[in-house]
Amino acid sequence: MRERRPGVWEIRVVVANDEVTGRSVQRSFTVHGDAEVANAGRGELVERFGINRSALYSSGARLDLAELLARFLAANEHWRPATRSSNTSVARFLADDPLGSIGIAVISPAVVEAALSRWRRSGASAALVWGRWAVMRSALSWAAAQQLLRANPLDAMRAPPRPLPRKHLLPADVATLLGTAGRLVDIAAERLRGQPGNAHLLEALFVAEQTRLLVRVAADSGARRGELATLRLSDLDGRVLTIERNLSLEVLGPTKTNRRRRLTIGATTAAMIIEHFESWAARVGPESIAGDWVFAPDYRRLINARADLLSHRFERLRTAAGLPDAALHRLRHSVGTHLVGEGKLLKAQARLGHRDPATTLRHYAHAVPLDDEDVADAIDDLLNRTANGG
Repeated sequence: MRERRPGVWEIRVVVANDEVTGRSVQRSFTVHGDAEVANAGRGELVERFGINRSALYSSGARLDLAELLARFLAANEHWRPATRSSNTSVARFLADDPLGSIGIAVISPAVVEAALSRWRRSGASAALVWGRWAVMRSALSWAAAQQLLRANPLDAMRAPPRPLPRKHLLPADVATLLGTAGRLVDIAAERLRGQPGNAHLLEALFVAEQTRLLVRVAADSGARRGELATLRLSDLDGRVLTIERNLSLEVLGPTKTNRRRRLTIGATTAAMIIEHFESWAARVGPESIAGDWVFAPDYRRLINARADLLSHRFERLRTAAGLPDAALHRLRHSVGTHLVGEGKLLKAQARLGHRDPATTLRHYAHAVPLDDEDVADAIDDLLNRTANGG
């Protein structure tokens, strides 16, 4: 940095390295103001455009982003199937993007910001842009931890805007879904009474009852779709429901956070689960039922329902209910929104199975109740007394 003339400063920032000559590539900027302003400007320019020259001599300096992403994917064998699938898809996009050919030692916030802007112009949603940035930043953090880089060049970069708050279903919508599901159960039961030996109608009644139960349990527990699909009757003890399994791309495993959680469900919901099992044991004979999966493809309950099957059942219900924007996962958000709106952040965290309350707050901050009326009144009183010369 040097002062070219009074109040005019030239600031040079190393922005790249010439792979042929090995010399640094600099970019010149002009800043107007005193020395304090110039120093502040230098810090901002280095943060945005500069590269860490020591990174040029690290073991991974000659890797480009595409090569780093390939190593990053191969090294993370502990990922759940759904996480691996999602990250692989994003990594494939980044590898084919112009960013993929850039050396990781010369990636800077300015380079990434330009890519984010380009993606937005092409129509990418906030969720898509944030997801790409998150995978790239994670890969660079992993590279720093593996000493392929001296430091993550994006550590000081401001993250792109997160997607909008997760949408929940209004209580009236949930009531509509439950009412519609109940009517579909009545219709299926009436049809079966007309033809009691019809296997197709017997299956239709089972599916109708399962769909009604699905909405009730999801709206009560806030469980994830994969957790709902793996519930067993033995997981229910009175009104206490234990959630310890999950499906990730239909692979059975532990919950998303690897934690077992217990929660109390409503008396009506618990009674519905018990009655569902007892009524079908009486209808088809207990010898015809081979398992205790709460949600199953058919009344024999030999295997648990696939997560996609639950979604398909719900989609048929939402069409019948006239709620095309409803989604099974939004029932989980309804639980979170309701509890946070009541000021029960820690209870929401526990019920939803989040690893820490920061996750709950990040997802449901829009529902945090305003409790600063006393502050507003105090300020209002102060302003009034000041205006009146008090």
